[in-house]
Amino acid sequence: MSDSFSTRRQLDVNGRSFTYFSLPALGERFDISKLPYSMKILLENLLRHEDDGMTVGRHHIEAIAQWDAGAEPDTEIAFMPARVVLQDFTGVPCVVDLAAMRDAVARLGGNASQINPLIPSELVIDHSVQVDVFGRADALDLNGKIEFERNLERYSFLRWGQKALRNFKVVPPNTGIVHQVNLENLARVVCEREVEGELLAFPDTVFGTDSHTTMINGIGVLGWGVGGIEAEAAMLGQPSSMLIPQVVGFKLTGRLPEGATATDLVLTVTQMLRSHGVVGKFVEFFGEGLQHLPLADRATIGNMAPEYGATCGIFPIDAEALTYLRLSGRSEEQIALVEAYARAQGLWHEPGQAEARYSATLQLDMSEVKPSLAGPKRPQDRVLLSDMKANFAANVGGMTSGRTARVGNAVSDFKEEGGAQPQAEHLAAKPISRIRIHDQDAELCDGSVVIAAITSCTNTSNPAVMLGAGLLARNAAARGLKAAPWVKTSLGPGSLVVTDYLKKAGVMDDLEKLGFFVVGYGCTTCIGNSGPLPDAVSKGIAANDLAVAAVLSGNRNFEGRIHAEVKMNYLASPPLVVAYAIAGTVDIDLTRDPLGKDPEGNEVYLRDIWPTNKEIGDVIAATVGPELFAQNYADVFKGDTRWNTIASPDGESFAWDATSTYIKNPPYFDGMTMTVGSIDDVLGARVMGVFGDSITTDHISPAGNIKKDSPAGRFLQARGVQPADFNSYGSRRGNDDVMVRGTFANIRIRNLMLGGEEGGNTLYFSPGLAPERLAIYDAAMKYKADGIPLVVFAGKEYGTGSSRDWAAKGTNLLGVKAVVAESFERIHRSNLVGMGVLPLQFKDGESARSHGLDGSESIDVTGLKDGASKIATIVARKPDGTEHRFDVQVLLLTPKEVEYFRHGGILHYVLRQLAARPAA
Repeated sequence: MSDSFSTRRQLDVNGRSFTYFSLPALGERFDISKLPYSMKILLENLLRHEDDGMTVGRHHIEAIAQWDAGAEPDTEIAFMPARVVLQDFTGVPCVVDLAAMRDAVARLGGNASQINPLIPSELVIDHSVQVDVFGRADALDLNGKIEFERNLERYSFLRWGQKALRNFKVVPPNTGIVHQVNLENLARVVCEREVEGELLAFPDTVFGTDSHTTMINGIGVLGWGVGGIEAEAAMLGQPSSMLIPQVVGFKLTGRLPEGATATDLVLTVTQMLRSHGVVGKFVEFFGEGLQHLPLADRATIGNMAPEYGATCGIFPIDAEALTYLRLSGRSEEQIALVEAYARAQGLWHEPGQAEARYSATLQLDMSEVKPSLAGPKRPQDRVLLSDMKANFAANVGGMTSGRTARVGNAVSDFKEEGGAQPQAEHLAAKPISRIRIHDQDAELCDGSVVIAAITSCTNTSNPAVMLGAGLLARNAAARGLKAAPWVKTSLGPGSLVVTDYLKKAGVMDDLEKLGFFVVGYGCTTCIGNSGPLPDAVSKGIAANDLAVAAVLSGNRNFEGRIHAEVKMNYLASPPLVVAYAIAGTVDIDLTRDPLGKDPEGNEVYLRDIWPTNKEIGDVIAATVGPELFAQNYADVFKGDTRWNTIASPDGESFAWDATSTYIKNPPYFDGMTMTVGSIDDVLGARVMGVFGDSITTDHISPAGNIKKDSPAGRFLQARGVQPADFNSYGSRRGNDDVMVRGTFANIRIRNLMLGGEEGGNTLYFSPGLAPERLAIYDAAMKYKADGIPLVVFAGKEYGTGSSRDWAAKGTNLLGVKAVVAESFERIHRSNLVGMGVLPLQFKDGESARSHGLDGSESIDVTGLKDGASKIATIVARKPDGTEHRFDVQVLLLTPKEVEYFRHGGILHYVLRQLAARPAA
């Protein structure tokens, strides 16, 4: 470690002496007093990793110390997180890659034992449980049993990793959601580590293989979601190249009014920031309102940074952070270190202190926040509770366009120019499906709520909204209200702690009376693990192609994500999830219309059963204490009997099973040598797809159910796997044969080459023949067999959503060499680079449409100059031989990314570096 600015100092805490790199010492040379909190974290990271300019030099440190808040990002720095946290859907392919790298490094002359995480890496199994069973007391046990049966191969593999890999730990199933476990237990806030004989203290920073890693920002830990490949590189000691970001300040004043929740606040913040535009930027919250914002509310806001588009949404360390550390059972020694270090470094926040200098500033008076939801397709589309009925009316027409419904003896065709229809016509033609469920006759129609799920990390970490839901359920049950019989209700607590305080408060029984039994400890509905709908409901939806709804307390509601049969998805607070379960429809104004009637026939309104802020606060004070955290995290890595009786192989190298459809040695390193390649022009490419705006990683990367007639379904059946045993795409991320067949196979993706029809299809062009309509995978394999590269064209915000490495891996394995979009989401662009797929961006105001591209063209990408050029030229040749040329930006943003790309990807780069070193 270099220290050219002489910032090394000693900090004594409770009789222990720590070395640290002092920001105030650097402040004697540069005025850093107005630097945002997050920039100070980056600055310390550079000071601690200075290495005479090999990766971090004086000029990098000076660039942040003299940061220009208004400048466009143009200076590259290398950031090294303190640790990595993974969830099992993205973690399994990470461990698969590490196992494959062990084999590959041995082939290149190295030693398998060289491949280990070099920083603490912790994986939480939370994405595999599905809501197969619900609404009954044994749902948790039965879903857990099914989970282990489905995922035995994956869990056996992870147990191998737990034994074989150093610096790698696994939190077993049925513990909690990764981000909540991270917040409640794994986060250090300030780390200590022995390096070269010194005990260092430094800020806790983290990369996570889930977008919502940013939840940890709520307690002052700088971290964000990355793709699996970037996480693996960090685990292997590679710094992440990034441009010094702009920092948007968000000033909070006032306090939440009666009836408003942290969910309403975060949906308001999300809408404001998405409208402002913060993609690629840090967001930092400050202001006197912080003193009225509990840590759980801060974590809720930090959690949804991906939804408002920011890299992070961070809060500073203050007295509230220490209160939470004490509440969650951290040791007094750790708490003392956090406070002493934060104060010594100028990272401590006090009310009324001088404001930092920001690139831009937004402000929100929290007293003006109103009850809200978001949907029906995007988390940034906030809807006031009072406007929900109108929102439903405005959206349902487009979702039912093209449907022919029978009304009485008349047939009304819903098709209309533009895909919309007048609401009056919709009302006149509203179809109804009559079903029999739970020994009751019921009617389903557009807007019927068929899923009501208290799920996901966003809200299930927050006692105020969880206990608020419990109290609302108590009040509803007391008035004789029940959930509508067609609603699939589920409760997925973020951790065992939540279940304990719900029981301690006496509201678990009330939630269960309304059908909200615990179904598992995992992300469940929010990631599409909602499980099957009751058969009667499913048939009722299909009978009239109904646009039914889900209401969930999650953070994601993209098309096709929650459930394949559900077209309208709304994000809401847990209390509102319970309310909509009772109402049974989103075609209602809960601020004016009754939820239902009590046994005496009296109308019951939402306002009649909504708990007051004081009631919720009193219950929190009486039930949530450090003893709950201490008992539930006493042996967090041990697991239950199911986990500990799983058989798993031993040895430094994994024993691959050629018959497995879950775990497979991926082909990325096949034929790899020590020779580094070059960045060549792409010639004679064909277009795999032309897509519109907001193509998410949910559209690109498979995550939900596997359809039996899809390429992946056909592959599994050919391997002897029956449809009932398909499991989900997410659970099979360790097998590239399955995953590549699901890439771009989302049922809701629209390829404009086919007029925008839904489904993962394209046109295959062969000389002298008419275009052939094929599944994207099938067409890609035909092109690959002919040695023809592929390109993709897309609109704005390409790759938004979860940080799924398979969205890039699958794109690579399909043979796509370049993606040309109007704009990219940060993580996906980085992942494409990491997998050797070139991201290119249209010039402002230009698009595939403005250039007249329809997908029939043959494409050349020229002028790359081995990565030296920031501009490339695209030559599009029409079938009639005419050519159209236009320039695009090359989004290899840093010299390090150019180097990774020459190697064929970041993992290839790391492998060659390690293979060139003598084994330790």
